Amino acid sequence: MSDTGSVSRISKASRDFLHWGMLWLLLAVVAAGLFFQEGIAELLKAWQLPEYSHGPLIPVLSGLLFLRQLKTVPVNDGHVHDRWPGVLVLIVAVLMGAAGKLIEIPDIVAYALILWVGAILLISFGWTTGKHFWPPVLHLVYMLPLPGALYYGLSTYLQGVSSELGVYFLQLLRVPVYLEGNIIDLGVYKLQVAEACSGLRYLFPILSFSYIFAVLYQGPMWHKALLLISAAPITVFMNSVRIAIAGWIVNNYGLEHVEGFSHFFEGWVIFISCVLILFAFAWVLVKLRRDKVGLIEALDLETEGLGTQAKRIGLVRPSSALILTTVIVGMLAIGWQAMPKRDAVVVEREPFLLFPTTVGDWSAIQHGRLDSSIENALRADDYLMASLVKPGTPLTVDIFLAWYKDQTQGGVHSPEVCLPGAGWEIAKLEQIETTDRAGDPFTLNRAIIQKGVQRNLVYYWYEQQGVRTASMYSAKLHLMMGKLRNGRNDSAIVRLITPIGVDEEPADAEARLQDSMYALLGRLPRFVPGI
Repeated sequence: MSDTGSVSRISKASRDFLHWGMLWLLLAVVAAGLFFQEGIAELLKAWQLPEYSHGPLIPVLSGLLFLRQLKTVPVNDGHVHDRWPGVLVLIVAVLMGAAGKLIEIPDIVAYALILWVGAILLISFGWTTGKHFWPPVLHLVYMLPLPGALYYGLSTYLQGVSSELGVYFLQLLRVPVYLEGNIIDLGVYKLQVAEACSGLRYLFPILSFSYIFAVLYQGPMWHKALLLISAAPITVFMNSVRIAIAGWIVNNYGLEHVEGFSHFFEGWVIFISCVLILFAFAWVLVKLRRDKVGLIEALDLETEGLGTQAKRIGLVRPSSALILTTVIVGMLAIGWQAMPKRDAVVVEREPFLLFPTTVGDWSAIQHGRLDSSIENALRADDYLMASLVKPGTPLTVDIFLAWYKDQTQGGVHSPEVCLPGAGWEIAKLEQIETTDRAGDPFTLNRAIIQKGVQRNLVYYWYEQQGVRTASMYSAKLHLMMGKLRNGRNDSAIVRLITPIGVDEEPADAEARLQDSMYALLGRLPRFVPGI
């Protein structure tokens, strides 16, 4: 800030730092901390996971971006006229946070907290100045945990891409290898590309870094866009290289040598390598420019004067908008604490252990338990694996039922995630409409999966307190509505699989699956209660 008058006004503001405007701003922060405390707690919990361990750095980096952005707008120590757009944004943030608190989904409260940050900047600086601060506010998104459905879908996709690329690199290294789902078969040894190997723990911090990189880059907008989206392919590429090197080590030296390598290579080495590739990509883009600037000149790395800009907070003055919103948020926070907590609804149901041995014309044969690692990922409160057998029907129908007492805490993994991880390829997937035994319509997912020459027909759907739906997102919506209506959080998933015989048509497997489904629906309410 070269303007002497501006510097003088900022210096005066810093000397007069403690005033009513600062007091009300501090009270606004305290009120928001109380109101959005469930979201803040969820952030602190998520930041303990490897995928989000970079989370605490995001607010710090966003703060630095804000100070840099502040340098580009003029100093205004006079009256601010356009604060009310910020009030509208704050109302949306409070309504969103209240909804998340009411249905006890803290992720929604955390998302609303970012809206509040944007709103308080608009209220403090006004719309004319505050609208320029969207880059640091948007950067706060990178500190949030992804919704469960999106996380597992993205994780599965990245596992598949990393597996295929890793196998391709191994083949280039003349290593005999076969890929089955996410399992890399080296003959004597098998490597599984698990969630931790999907690249997500590198992708999230690299995405944050590429966002800052794109903001600081001084060049065409399409250059910025390429730098921003390049983070994903760069991370997947490096993760595939890591998988390939691990496979090469296992093939040549044995499984015991790969553990130390993985621990060494999966942390800072991957991150630094991704950052170096990002810099190299930026260097290539700079070389394509006509102005012939260098990479250092293209990146606005100027940090001088950030301390001076931080003193501009002293220019914030009390306003009716700031006082009103602070009082409202504070009263809501205090009122919410004083509200009596609704007791958790106890759902009366029978455990799957009591599932009958006869289901219509079918006999049910229960199987054992899942592997402990799969159980931990599933996180179901109760589940059933069984085979349905019918006299005169040579092929069986396998059923899997999973019930969750509190589905707001996660769970209900889609078969679209689980089946490819087990080596099955989804050849066809569609949503179809059908009816239950009473003739009531509902939707389900119909899939044909294959592994080699083996093909299976799959039905699955979500049971949401009497509502059957093929859509996970529709199930989430019904979960929230059920929470508002009766306080219930329970949910379930139902999956039926039957083989498509070598000499039979898919229509024959369809008839078998539908017959068993209708028989199962008659027994289901005992174990998965409706409304």
